[in-house]
Amino acid sequence: MNNVELDSNKKNTNPKKKILGLNRNVFFTGLTSFFTDTSTKMVYSVMPLFLLSIGASKTTLSLIEGIAESTAALLKAFSGFWSDKIGKNKPFMIFGYGLTAIISPLYSLVISPFQVLILRFIERVGKGVRTAPRDSLIAGSIDKKESGRSFGFHKAMDNSGAIIGPLIAFLVLWFFPSNYKLIFILSGIPALFGVLTIIFLVKDCKKPKNGNKEVFLLKHLPRRYYFFLLIIFLFSLGNSTDALLLLRTKETNVNDKFIPFIYLIFNSVSVFLAIPFGKLSDKIGREILLVAGFLVYSIVYFGFGWFLNLNVYILLFMLYGLYSALSDGTQKALISDFLPPELKGTGFGIYHSLLGLTLLPASLIAGLLYDKVSPSAPFYFGSAMAFIAMLAMFVFFLTDYIKKKYPANS
Repeated sequence: MNNVELDSNKKNTNPKKKILGLNRNVFFTGLTSFFTDTSTKMVYSVMPLFLLSIGASKTTLSLIEGIAESTAALLKAFSGFWSDKIGKNKPFMIFGYGLTAIISPLYSLVISPFQVLILRFIERVGKGVRTAPRDSLIAGSIDKKESGRSFGFHKAMDNSGAIIGPLIAFLVLWFFPSNYKLIFILSGIPALFGVLTIIFLVKDCKKPKNGNKEVFLLKHLPRRYYFFLLIIFLFSLGNSTDALLLLRTKETNVNDKFIPFIYLIFNSVSVFLAIPFGKLSDKIGREILLVAGFLVYSIVYFGFGWFLNLNVYILLFMLYGLYSALSDGTQKALISDFLPPELKGTGFGIYHSLLGLTLLPASLIAGLLYDKVSPSAPFYFGSAMAFIAMLAMFVFFLTDYIKKKYPANS
C-alpha cells in the first residue's frame, strides 16, 4: 500500500508521460516560450530601427533596455522566493506571460522613446515575475541527469520563436516598408497562444514549501553557486543589449528590411545546436562548455569591433548562435545542479536578477562608448570582459575537477 502511495506521489510530482521523450511540463513550457519569443522577437528585431525613426540616440536606446531590464530584475528574485514559499510556480507564469501578451501590441501606439521605455518596463515586469518560477518548474519536473537536455530543449524552443519572429518582421517590412506598427499589432497573436498553453497544458509541479523566513542568508545556498554568480557578473558587464549588434550591422549600409533576417541567422544556429550541447553537458559536465562559450563570445565581439563588413558579420552571427547554444541552457542546468528542491525558485531568481541588474551598467557603458568613443569600443570592452569571465570559469572548472579527482585533499 505504501509503495502504491509512493508511486502515486511520484507521478504527481514528475509525470511519467513523455512527449518526444521529454517531460510534458518541459515540452509545453518550451512551447509557451516558442510562442512568446516569436512575439517578443518580432518587436525586438525592429525596435532599434523604430527608436531611431522617432528620434532616439544610441545611448538612449541602450538606456531604455538597461533601465527596463534592471528595474524589473528585482522581481525575479522576489517571484522566485515567493514561488518557493507557497510551493507553486504556475500562477506567476500565467501573470508574467499574460502581461507580455497585453503590452506587445501597444507599441503600435507610441510616438516617443519615453513611451517605449514605459511599455518596455511593464513588459519586463512580466518577464521578471515569470522567469524564475518557470525555470524552477522545469527543474522540479525532471531528474538531475536530464537537466542539460531539458534546459537545452527549452532554449531551442525559445530560439525557434526567435527565428520565426524576425522572419515575420522581415516579411512585413518586405511588403510594407517601414510599417513597424503593423509588426507590433501582429505580435500580440503568438503571445496570446503562449498564455493559453500555460493555462491549459502546463501542470504545476508539486514541491516542498519553504517556510524558512531567513531564506536569503548566504549560508542557505552553496558557495560554488555564489562563485558562479561572480563569474556571470563579470561576463554580464560586457554583455550589453543585442540591439547594438543590429545597429553595428546597419552601419554596413544593408537595407533595413534585411536586419531582422540577419538576426534570424544567430537564432537558427542556436536552435540547431542547443539540444545536442545540452545532452553533451549531461555527459561531460557543464563547466567546460561554459569555458568554450565565453571564449566564442569574446571572439565574436572582437570581430564586431575590428571589422565593418556584412559578410563577416553574417559569420559572426553564426558564431554568436554557437555561443548561445553552448552557454544559455548550460548555465541554468548548472544552477539547477547546485540547488536543493525547496530553494530552486530563489536560486534562479537571484541569478536572473543579477543578469537584469547588470544590464543597466553594461548598456550604459556600451552606449556611451558607442556614442562618445567609437562604434568599435563597446565590442572591444565586451570581448575583454568575456575573456576575463572565461579565465575565471576555467579556474572554477579546475577547482571542481581537483575536488572530484582528489576528494581526500579538498
